[in-house]
Parts: sequence; structure tokens; C-alpha cells
Amino acid sequence: MEKLALQTLIEAAWETRDMVPETITAIAEVMEGLDKGELRCAEPDGNGGWKVNDWVKKAVVLNFPIQNMETIEVGPFEFHDKMPLKKGYAEAGVRVVPHAIARYGAYIAPDTILMPSYVNLGAYVDSGTMVDTWATVGSCAQIGKDVHLSGGVGIGGVLEPLQASPVIIEDGAFIGSRCIVVEGVRVGTEAVLGAGVVLTSSTQIIDVTGPEPVELKGYVPARSVVIPGTRPKEFPAGTYSVPCALIIGKRKASTDRKTSLNQALREHDVAV
Repeated sequence: MEKLALQTLIEAAWETRDMVPETITAIAEVMEGLDKGELRCAEPDGNGGWKVNDWVKKAVVLNFPIQNMETIEVGPFEFHDKMPLKKGYAEAGVRVVPHAIARYGAYIAPDTILMPSYVNLGAYVDSGTMVDTWATVGSCAQIGKDVHLSGGVGIGGVLEPLQASPVIIEDGAFIGSRCIVVEGVRVGTEAVLGAGVVLTSSTQIIDVTGPEPVELKGYVPARSVVIPGTRPKEFPAGTYSVPCALIIGKRKASTDRKTSLNQALREHDVAV
């Protein structure tokens, strides 16, 4: 079915919640398109930004109530869920290490490596990316090419509100161990997040490389090197330090895109 026809059917079903056979077929086609990477919950807009395809997210939400709970057996392991697990890794050219799990409706591109990790439906993980041990990629998150999600990284998911942007990690970014990126934050191309950086939509991201601090929210500029920080804040009970993120420099052009986090931070005299 053509994309415009799919969108028309999904939008109508969202308003009426009338699950006629044609609508159920359309929802199934959207889920298949997500699984194959032919449809995305968000995509580049061609002008350096991103657009959210909220009709695709609507199809994902509409899919849940029409699915039945089923038992899934994988060797000695048993699961009980409405969504099947993703299959066909060998044909797709994806390396999957036990116990990595991705749900049907997540796109995993060729040359991606999944260490024991979790990728939720609607997510898009592009080629050459490493999803390291115990990292999680939430629903609808968009992960670019040649990204490294280090051990224990938490990339948040979002289905509703429908217009909300998912987390976006652009090409070549390096996300350090135990980082948390949620609530639609966008990490620019080849940026480096030091271990333990937490980014939410309200986190102050402060560029401290110039004579005066420059404050940002929701976006890490391309090639920025970011570490955890704190800043004082006044409360009725007194002044306390609250978390923030500090941009301490730019990734050097001479630094290979596959550099280790330690090397990137040492370039800026940060102890590791």
C-alpha cells in the first residue's frame, strides 16, 4: 500500500478506533515497514533538523490492543508478550550476542553489533553502530551510523504524546558508560558524552569553552565533548548543587570517529 494511503487509514482509525480489516492490514504494513527500516517514527527533514512522523507512532499505539498475548520460547527461555521478537539477523548482516533482544518493529541495519542489550519497537539503529552490554534503546529512538552506545547506556523511548520527538543520536556519536539520554534530547554528529552524563529535556547543557557560559537545553552540538557537572541553585532551604552537563571542548578533526572515550577526554585534560 502507498505511504499516503497508509497514513490516511491510520489517521482515520486513530479518530474512530474502528478496527475494520483494512485498518488492521494497514497497521500490520506499518509495523513491517518499521521492522525493515522503510518507515521511521522520525527522520531527517533535509534541512539539518528532524521531523516526527506522528502517524507512524499512532499505528504503533493502535497495534497493541489488537494483538494477543502469546508465549515465546527461545531455547530454555520463555517470554509472554504481545509482540514477537525480531528475526532474520543473519540475512540482515547483524551480529547479535546472547542475550541481546530486539522486538519486532525495530530496525537494525547491517554491520550493527548488539551485545547483551535491548532494542524496543519503533527504534531505528543505523549501520556500523555498537549497542554495548546492558545498553537499552527505547521505543522510537533514532540511532545514527557508527554510533557507540557504551555499557549500561539508557536511551529513552517515547510513544505519547504523539508529537513528542524521540531521542536522536546522530552519526558517529560516542555515548559513554552509564549515560542517560531521554525526553527527546538530540545528540549531534560525532559528539562525545563522558561516562555518567544525564540529559533530559530540562538539563542545563553549558558550553564553558568561551569567556562566558552559553546555556543550551535539549541539544548537544556536533563534535562537542561533554562531561557531568553541577551548578548552584537557590532553594527555600538554602543553596544546593544540581546536575548539569558541561561542554568542555570540541572533538578534534584528527581524532578518529572510532576513538575511545578515554582518548577523547584526555585531549581536553580530563582525568579518566
